[in-house]
Amino acid sequence: MPFVLFNGLGNIYAQKTTTRNWFIYHGNQDININKIIKKYNIPNKLILKKSNNNKKIMIDMKTINKEVQSQITPQKALEILTQGNERFVNNLMVNRNLLQQVNETRDGQWPFATILSCIDSRTSAELIFDQGLGDIFSVRIAGNIVNTDILGSMEFACKVAGSKLIIVLGHSKCGAIKGACDHVEMGNLTELLSKIQPAVYQEKVTQENRNASNNVFVENVAEINVKQSIKNIMERSSVLKQMLENGEVGIIGAMHNLETGKVVFYEDASFFKN
Repeated sequence: MPFVLFNGLGNIYAQKTTTRNWFIYHGNQDININKIIKKYNIPNKLILKKSNNNKKIMIDMKTINKEVQSQITPQKALEILTQGNERFVNNLMVNRNLLQQVNETRDGQWPFATILSCIDSRTSAELIFDQGLGDIFSVRIAGNIVNTDILGSMEFACKVAGSKLIIVLGHSKCGAIKGACDHVEMGNLTELLSKIQPAVYQEKVTQENRNASNNVFVENVAEINVKQSIKNIMERSSVLKQMLENGEVGIIGAMHNLETGKVVFYEDASFFKN
């Protein structure tokens, strides 16, 4: 993970130039990079080279560590992931040295966020939010539903490993949601889909064609399901509830659009103290 992203640099993108060094430039080329360095307090030891016109700089990129993790607030974690999704949507993803990150995280991990998402092959949280090895905990299950095992995993991620943000990430055209809308029954899938059924019944807008053939109905249920999962987490985990009340972590629901790649966050399904 680039060190600079944890200093609130906003619209900053990166391209790899060597094994250890990365070429950093600001999305707006009219901005003087010296002002960015001063505004966001980028340590001089990380600045390897500046261009003559002061529009570009080369910075030594760092994998997230315990010190960096401890400085991230829940709100900052959300900002980092929002910026990452913007890079993903605009095809400006950071080109990371993954082998280097493997080596730098071999003795420990300090992810700053925990993301519960679907198993859908198109919804990898690391890609959608443009994050590297050791940056986030990725919890995946069909329909992004919540059960005891999921809650236990989240409690470990936040209470033990120091994660600062929980996101429940649904996505458009979800097969699990469609299965629940059609009341599918098949082996162990039946029990899983039963956990989505409350969202199906809570959808009161659609009066006709309440099945998977109705795209509006499916997306409405998907949104309700995300918000229901947020509620379940807050109600069923005393550990996470206490951390939320203490401001140690934040939580928010979101939806990933498979067509655009864009993630929309639900402010009405969130909790950030202060």
